[in-house]
Amino acid sequence: MLICNGKILTMAGITHENGFVRTEEKIITEIGSMKDLKKPYDSEIVLDVNGSIVMPGLIDAHSHIGITEEKKGTIGDDCNEGTNPVTPSLRAIDAVNPMDSAFHEAIAAGITGVLVGPGSSNVIGGQFAFIKTHGRCIDEMIVKAPAAMKAALGENPKVNYGDQNRYPSTRMASAALLRETLQKTRSYNSENGFDADLEAMLPVIRREIPLKVHAHRADDILTAIRIAKEFNIDITLDHCTEGHLITEYIKESGFPAIVGTDLASKNKIEVGNMNFKTCGILNRAGILTAITTDHPVALIQYLPLCAGLSVRAGLSMEEGYKAITINAAKICRVADRVGSLEAGKDADIAIFNGNPMETFTRTLYTIINGEIVYSVK
Repeated sequence: MLICNGKILTMAGITHENGFVRTEEKIITEIGSMKDLKKPYDSEIVLDVNGSIVMPGLIDAHSHIGITEEKKGTIGDDCNEGTNPVTPSLRAIDAVNPMDSAFHEAIAAGITGVLVGPGSSNVIGGQFAFIKTHGRCIDEMIVKAPAAMKAALGENPKVNYGDQNRYPSTRMASAALLRETLQKTRSYNSENGFDADLEAMLPVIRREIPLKVHAHRADDILTAIRIAKEFNIDITLDHCTEGHLITEYIKESGFPAIVGTDLASKNKIEVGNMNFKTCGILNRAGILTAITTDHPVALIQYLPLCAGLSVRAGLSMEEGYKAITINAAKICRVADRVGSLEAGKDADIAIFNGNPMETFTRTLYTIINGEIVYSVK
């Protein structure tokens, strides 16, 4: 495929005001200015996009798409195994339904990749996977699995189990249970007896994948950082709603933040300080930031809108683009394959008739693995 006459936002430090992208099978092979373009090959599909924006497919770094299905109610909701507070052996890929209509909405918005996994009812909820948004078989959509291990602090596990008069019912107990599991994993040896949950936690202890910590309130964010330092593990700070109140501590920790969704209602006490300014404040402090819809908390197709509202609240335009492309890919540890337009990376490309963060912009084409999977025509 040859995409020509576009404004190419590579998200790799280069913009071609009038450029082209060339792909072969599933991979990007060449990017450059139109003046350097060699004539099309006989076998190429040529897309003349006439000045439209060509950029990497968008990425949502925290989603429950396909696990909490659209229109299905309780029957289609497999997001939380709310019967056991520690369930690391659960795998998102065993619950994602690629037939969920939300995948089409994502593709139509130019979203080509998502980090998807369990919800936040449990202290440790299970394994996230990074997947493409197009496909019928989840095994063929996977880019990285497991990609992260879900953990949660704050109101959700406290309320879910406290309301059942079960442990944990306090923030202290949630933190203690997380520590206990990490300590058991440190000491685990399968030769002394196999444990599926501890086996699943080993990549966290080995720092092969991050602990993906749901934390809204400032004290919960700081508890996540404290435990990460105690056990020398990597974490991502997901939602990070009050992160703008403790910026210096997050900066010192070195951990990235996946911010959002600020498009939802303030339906819990711990999200009372939710504000679109958070991402910009963290980003200006030098913290690696991405933006999430937390679908279905906010619908996944509004990911670029969330970025636009963050830009309006102080995030720079360039960082707005990065928050839903290369920064998200870096935080999800898949930047070797997606998140920017570079030779050798996956041919996941979104083409818009304007800035996707603006309300009236339309997606013209979504391309995944070098195949046009959505066209406005």
